[in-house]
Amino acid sequence: MADSANSTTAPPALKIIAGADSFGAELKDAMLSYLRSLNIEVEDLGTTSYYNIGAEVGRRVSSATTSPAVETRGLLACGTGVGVGIFANKFPGVFATTCLTPDQARNNRSINNCNVLALSGMSTPLDTAKEIVDTWLHTPFKAPCPASKSEPWPEEISKFFDESMIEMPKIGTSEKTQAESCAICCLVKNRELNPIDMIPGGSMKILRESPTSAIVRFKAGSVEPAHHHTFGHCLVVMEGKKSVWNLTKEEKYDLSVGDYLFTPAGDVHRVKYYEDTEFFIKWDGKWDMFFDEDLETAKIAVEKELANGPA
Repeated sequence: MADSANSTTAPPALKIIAGADSFGAELKDAMLSYLRSLNIEVEDLGTTSYYNIGAEVGRRVSSATTSPAVETRGLLACGTGVGVGIFANKFPGVFATTCLTPDQARNNRSINNCNVLALSGMSTPLDTAKEIVDTWLHTPFKAPCPASKSEPWPEEISKFFDESMIEMPKIGTSEKTQAESCAICCLVKNRELNPIDMIPGGSMKILRESPTSAIVRFKAGSVEPAHHHTFGHCLVVMEGKKSVWNLTKEEKYDLSVGDYLFTPAGDVHRVKYYEDTEFFIKWDGKWDMFFDEDLETAKIAVEKELANGPA
């Protein structure tokens, strides 16, 4: 049955978003080279902590628009393959599974419609990883697999699988967190934030050192000129609305309350605040900030960007 599953044609247009921690980086890079050799579109988010990269790939797959013509999946690797999967699965519609063998990949595609594959950089040889990826690419949802004893699933189980694809993505989308009970909000309550001298309209309060976390506020209309850091950082918007232009990746992110964004180390980015905005930010290492343009240049660039479309 292995040959039968592998003979199924992969989706005609497939995009794979990938990332790893330092223990999975080598395997991830090898798998991306292999995927490119198959003419599959890939986007490499690089290497950072397993929880940050797992969450970012999960967020991107969760928010991707899937159509009959294009399917977006994720590929992750860390030491065990477990950690990245845990954090990818925090996003609705993401079905991340750790697969150490091709049979596990076949089961997880068949039963769970696995759309994020998590690999172990410490225990999976390159040839085995290729077999796992091939199986994951070519096994359809509800296909015969070792768990079904390589036979088609009975009708009642097949129907249950179909229903699960409707019900599972809804989990986690309806819960609302009140600001009064938010642990992050409570950290900054009644605290005075210090002005950010380098950027007018900004203020910040460091909450913890190494790894460092902080609450940052910007007044409506503020602009952060294009800049970069020697560390990657993740943030969650607590109040307000902003746009981030990642100039390195040529992508724009429109963020509002509850949205999460990870920016890799070295990525040049510019920010515009449409409302008084407050966000929680976390990074590893000592704070630094290197500007790639001045404030006036940034304001002109933002005005041009916004003139081309709605914020």
